[in-house]
Amino acid sequence: MIKNTQPLNMSEVKKILGSLESTEKTRQLESFIKKFSKIQLEKAEQLKKELTNLNLLKLKEEHIAKIIDLLPEEASDLSKIFTDVGLDEDETNKILEVVKKYK
Repeated sequence: MIKNTQPLNMSEVKKILGSLESTEKTRQLESFIKKFSKIQLEKAEQLKKELTNLNLLKLKEEHIAKIIDLLPEEASDLSKIFTDVGLDEDETNKILEVVKKYK
């Protein structure tokens, strides 16, 4: 039974997989995540904290997880993450400025 759901970025998933018993399935998942993860766990945690500290009402946990995974460089990339809400120019610029530090 699922008791709680929480959006995770790939770095957080990699950490959880590392704490599980090593099986063929976990090794395959770790290999997959290693190919596509763009940021180390420590930097991902810092980026998450900075994005949360922006206190943008439209910025939800699932958006933050996707931003960390994709590290968007342009407003058009960011708008693909925010399909349910529209960001104004100021909000977009704030998010992109924070992400730029972690490239």
